[in-house]
Amino acid sequence: MADAIRVLAMDAVEQAKSGHPGMPMGMADVATVLFSKFLKFDASRPDWPDRDRFILSAGHGSMLIYALLHLTGYKAATRQELVNFRQWGSRTAGHPEFGHMPGVEVTTGPLGQGLATSVGFAMAERHLVARFGEDLVDHRTWVVAGDGCLMEGVSQEAIALAGRLKLSKLTVLWDDNEITIDGKVSLSDTTDQKARFKAAGWAVKAVDGHDHKAIRSALQWATRQDRPTLIACRTRIGKGAATLEGSHKTHGAALGATEIAATREALNWPHAPFDLPEDLTKAWKSVGRRGTRPRKAWEARLAASPQGSEFTRAMTGDLPAGAFDKLDAAMSELVQTQPAQATRQASGAALDQLFAAIPEMIGGSADLTGSNNTFVKGTEILDAPTYDGRYVNYGVREFGMAAAMNGLALHGGVIPYGGTFMVFSDYSRPAIRLGALMGVRVVHVLTHDSIGLGEDGPTHQPIEHLAALRAIPNLNVFRPADTIEAMECWQVALQSRTTPSAMALSRQKTPAVRTTASSDNLSARGAYEIKAASGDARVTLFGTGTELALALKAAETLEAEGVPTRVVSVPCFELFEQQPSAYQASVIDRGTVRVAIEAAIRQGWDRFIGEDGGFVGMTGFGASAPAEVLYEKFGITAEAVLEAVRARL
Repeated sequence: MADAIRVLAMDAVEQAKSGHPGMPMGMADVATVLFSKFLKFDASRPDWPDRDRFILSAGHGSMLIYALLHLTGYKAATRQELVNFRQWGSRTAGHPEFGHMPGVEVTTGPLGQGLATSVGFAMAERHLVARFGEDLVDHRTWVVAGDGCLMEGVSQEAIALAGRLKLSKLTVLWDDNEITIDGKVSLSDTTDQKARFKAAGWAVKAVDGHDHKAIRSALQWATRQDRPTLIACRTRIGKGAATLEGSHKTHGAALGATEIAATREALNWPHAPFDLPEDLTKAWKSVGRRGTRPRKAWEARLAASPQGSEFTRAMTGDLPAGAFDKLDAAMSELVQTQPAQATRQASGAALDQLFAAIPEMIGGSADLTGSNNTFVKGTEILDAPTYDGRYVNYGVREFGMAAAMNGLALHGGVIPYGGTFMVFSDYSRPAIRLGALMGVRVVHVLTHDSIGLGEDGPTHQPIEHLAALRAIPNLNVFRPADTIEAMECWQVALQSRTTPSAMALSRQKTPAVRTTASSDNLSARGAYEIKAASGDARVTLFGTGTELALALKAAETLEAEGVPTRVVSVPCFELFEQQPSAYQASVIDRGTVRVAIEAAIRQGWDRFIGEDGGFVGMTGFGASAPAEVLYEKFGITAEAVLEAVRARL
């Protein structure tokens, strides 16, 4: 059975003339024991909510999972898909992609991220057990990780968090083959990985990764532990290859026709490429059906459970009825009271109205809870041994937090959000990007969004970060201007089931700008006219966040001077691009002098103001001083807006 994986892997890579055969061939024995004896799944129902999650963190070895899915009978994993490995339009991409092939739980390839994301899967399972009970939730998360995954820094963030939370249903199977692309691991690393995991609170065991009896014993041991487990599987990369077994040459290149022919002979495998003997086909298909009876028993329990409908709603991602009723009521009141407050406080006010109404929401912060305003008063902490809390202390682990949130969302039943300073989105960025690629509902709360954070200085003042985040496809980047916009942006973020969101929020106070009620969510349009001109407009001013108030102030002066001026709020570039072209044209109004103001770099703003438009913002890094001083010294003022307009009238 393991040889079937090996041959399919080497044949598919040879057919594509690219890929990584060594890892699937080396881990074939471990995978065979896992899938045939331990993994709880039903190949006919890839979406069974109580299945075990199998995560291939070492995503370059993608033929391991594609071979397993094909062998166990997943309908989508056809023989032809294996033949088309890495080709246009196939489901068998070079690295596994969530949403392309049923059975692939997470997009992997950037090393370490699968491991880090798995922590979120395990957290979700523990939390949902606390909410719905073991009759409905009782499964494990299994991860195959390689040396590269463990070298990446995010692995330390991930294993430290998992160890602290005692995630006993999480097992990492380390492909301990001592090989990287360049050669022996010892070329670049001497870390005692087993000691590292032990130090982080994991239970650790080493095993011969080609001894099926020993593997089975180790996996059974893992299911009995009260903490996350690492099984160091000593393997030989390219196991079974006639002359290249154990060689780094099998890591990232096809074996070649001569080596494959010799390997077939050594394995006593006389079959043509992608052909399998009938007895092995039957044996593997039987593995794929092994979970049918447990799955049907679970469905019966779901049907009989008084929590069944609520569990199904949560897992399908539907928001509860009346999810935004309290938020809508709060906005109606705030239009009247018009508080001046930092938008991070406005975000916290939104969470106060949403958190109780949407029980799937789980918050957290990378050790900046008080600054990010992500904690809702009275919330219990998600922690061992009960896991029934809804707030996570992620520690100073921005990347690990963002990756874990992806896992929480992918698991289902949970809508995660987490906070850090916006400048540290650089640390989170790989996971934010992967979340956008996968299309998960995650909200990144990024506070202290400009030089307005003040005295902490340029190391903490995001300048290019708005442009950098806006460059990521399928990521909604919100920069609300006041409390009403912040609440509207939260509503859109929670309704966006296949798009993650980034909330850029200020440290400093800003006046209310939305002073009239609206039955529509204006922020959902991405950009909208917040102040009309007194006559035929000659000037259009664009602003976001705390700078929108400066645009409105400049507009007052221009109107007093007899220059009809309109102001446009632009809380989300990405949503604006989704509007009808006629609406976009009416908002931009190319017949007017156009000037934008944002305490960030200009990149991206030419879409609104054109190459000749005016921009008031940053051209370099910030400095350490109080916020009001910085705005004056860097020329981000209403007076600077007026100068830019007058120069173009």
